[in-house]
Amino acid sequence: PLKFYNKKVEKMRKDYFTRFFYIILMGFGFPIMRFMSIHFETVNNNAVRFLSGGFLFILICIFKFREELKKILLEPKIILKLLLLGIFMSGNMYFFINGLKYTSALAGSIFGILAMPLAIILAAIFFKDERSKIKQKKFYIGSILAFIGSLLFVLYGNKVGESLDFFKGTLFLGRAIFIQSIQNLLVKNVAKKLHTIVISASTATLSGIIYLILSIHTGKIIQLKEVGEGMLIGLSLAGIYGMLTGMLMAFYIVQKQGVVVFNIIQLLIPVSTAIVGYFTLGEIINFYQGIGAIIVIFGCIIALKI
Repeated sequence: PLKFYNKKVEKMRKDYFTRFFYIILMGFGFPIMRFMSIHFETVNNNAVRFLSGGFLFILICIFKFREELKKILLEPKIILKLLLLGIFMSGNMYFFINGLKYTSALAGSIFGILAMPLAIILAAIFFKDERSKIKQKKFYIGSILAFIGSLLFVLYGNKVGESLDFFKGTLFLGRAIFIQSIQNLLVKNVAKKLHTIVISASTATLSGIIYLILSIHTGKIIQLKEVGEGMLIGLSLAGIYGMLTGMLMAFYIVQKQGVVVFNIIQLLIPVSTAIVGYFTLGEIINFYQGIGAIIVIFGCIIALKI
């Protein structure tokens, strides 16, 4: 019994450490994306980040998931779905990065949380197992609270920002989370046949290729020649960092600790983002924005208790 108890305590410590580490790392993730969005054109930003992260995942797949890669070659329908995922990811991140450019790192994390209830609603339309989740009153109460909180955050954030830029940025973020919600439906469908890391590898690489083509076509790729090597290496590392934290660590927590725990952890990320954003980017939020952010988090907690 004592040995079993010690193992249980050790597992709890490991779980808590993993959660804490993930929250801190993700808190740095949004400021990093915000910083890069200011210094790079969106198409160049996404091209380098996605290709860097995508190649990392491809290497992992070659060494650990070779059998999964064979499934893609055997089923042409999967290839088509992965291509669609690449297109959706490209659209999602185009709006998201532009949204960060005009708002703040915290705004990006707040809208990331707001995507949760929306994703559940859209998933319920197409998937029977998700339908039962939206039949409870607390889901609607929580979703309405989250929506009201986001409105407060946006309306009062517009007064802090420069003219209409903040409002423009929130429109970009709104489009991003809508596309992301549709994208998640396709991910759920493909995940029935492929490992999520393989899906991530192909999606990131395809998105990177799409952005690289756009960058070459529009002539914006010249910017990459003009920036210093340090900034370019930093952008590549930012892509790898995003993949390791936003995907690999997220998948690990979902697998080992469950979806409910993961969603609750996600609600704490705006707190770490706000702290990191304040010290690294000098981002400040006013009292009413803080209230709005708290309402969003509280509303999502209620909505996710389903």
